[in-house]
Amino acid sequence: MRMIIRFAIVAALLAACGGRQDFSAPRNANDACALIAERPAYLQATRAAERRWGVPVPVQLAIIHAESSFIGDARTPVRYTLGVIPMGRQSSAYGYSQALDGTWEEYLQETGNRRARRENIHDATDFIGWYSTKSRERNGIALNDARNLYLAYHEGHAGFRRQSYNSKPWLLGVAQRVETRAIMYDTQLRRCGRR
Repeated sequence: MRMIIRFAIVAALLAACGGRQDFSAPRNANDACALIAERPAYLQATRAAERRWGVPVPVQLAIIHAESSFIGDARTPVRYTLGVIPMGRQSSAYGYSQALDGTWEEYLQETGNRRARRENIHDATDFIGWYSTKSRERNGIALNDARNLYLAYHEGHAGFRRQSYNSKPWLLGVAQRVETRAIMYDTQLRRCGRR
């Protein structure tokens, strides 16, 4: 009996120490070289997605920065009624890519990657690559056009076609920052020999 109790205590301690994956933001998300030095899996994941889908590494990183700030389990804020009664989240967006439930399900079905998880950087970058190629097919957006890829990513393919973003000045600002960040990341990655 003592052996069972000891085993249970040891198992509980081990689970408490290593059971949760660290989804925190990297220390310096403004420097692509520091970012991938701290999180080498980011470069591996974005390179794999670039090979598969053709979306450049800096574009993927800039989209992730805008969507989740590299927080793997990011969610949209909770909405409140009367300032205190929780009414659910603003949307189903989740993970590095902030993919919505329906779009994620479409990705899973089309790619056959049923085990993919939005909080996995490899799956999130693959999703971004997949979605971006859909943006190219449906709206003619070049895979290195970070600004318009982001607008289509945020507004959906039909919303992009309708130019719904034109009524959202804040979104146009975010899209411009995504483009600027993609250029900055590209320059930084070339400087440290990763491009």
